[in-house]
Amino acid sequence: MEPNIKNIAVLTSGGDAPGMNACIRAVVRTGVYYGKNMFGVIQGYQGLINNNIEAMNARSVSNIIHLGGTILKTARCLKFKEDAGMELAYQNLKAKGIDGLVVIGGDGTFTGAKRFAEKYDIKVIGVPGTIDNDLYGSDFTLGYDTAINTVIEAIDKIRDTADSHDRLFFIEVMGRDSGCIALRSAIASGAEAVLLPERETSLKELITKLKEGASTKKSSSIVIVSEGNKYGGAYDIAHAVKRKFKHYDTKVTILGHLQRGGSPSGFDRILGSRLGFAATKALIKGETLKMAGLHGNEIKLTNLADALNKNNYKLEDDLLEMTHVLSI
Repeated sequence: MEPNIKNIAVLTSGGDAPGMNACIRAVVRTGVYYGKNMFGVIQGYQGLINNNIEAMNARSVSNIIHLGGTILKTARCLKFKEDAGMELAYQNLKAKGIDGLVVIGGDGTFTGAKRFAEKYDIKVIGVPGTIDNDLYGSDFTLGYDTAINTVIEAIDKIRDTADSHDRLFFIEVMGRDSGCIALRSAIASGAEAVLLPERETSLKELITKLKEGASTKKSSSIVIVSEGNKYGGAYDIAHAVKRKFKHYDTKVTILGHLQRGGSPSGFDRILGSRLGFAATKALIKGETLKMAGLHGNEIKLTNLADALNKNNYKLEDDLLEMTHVLSI
């Protein structure tokens, strides 16, 4: 490998996701293995502006692969959207000789990274770290698998009490603009219905489906609601349905930030390691403005611009059909 890059920094930005620490570990140790000086940025882009940048070595990332959250902390930084904030971040990196940056986060993180790399002579590679799974170029984003398993475990427990009391539960999951968590958790938990931001389901359709279930002696019903649904949150939908559907005692559960936490699954630990390894090697080779992502069982690079293009992103047709076919 050509020694084009000598000093590499890694940061996490936006919402935290299980598996970020596995990725940080892989970035640092891969860089050290190839003889690079490694740095960690505390609190994402805010840390770049505040010059909160620390040298890291292989021991800096010991015993973190199993931890949720991110040891580098994360923050949303409005100042980085401004030219003055971005210039200060660049000067701080330049003062330390940092010429390569691995950014772990979602679409907001990548939007900032793209603008930064286009404006300054810093090479940037992104790693998709978001439980929403809404970036083109990776079949799974870091943290998505763990979040789904967390949701499924919660729904399984709710199903027990729903069956015992003949109840209708509306369970709200994360996904303001993406229904990925809602869709897969609905199938995996045997939910009777799912409401997604990408697909319009009228309240009339929902009520009809619930009545059909009641007519076939279903002892309970679970409806998964993505927080970005057009009808509002789970409480709004439950209130609207309850007025016309008296069979069940209606309850609402908001899973909220429970979905972000917890020890990452084996899948996310391996994915984080693979993505961090690939991102660092790509930087060392001189790549920039790319995202390392999972395609099938291979790690490939995608242009950041393509990864951010929402026209490229869609839910799987077979999974959408299954929500109707398997819930009869």
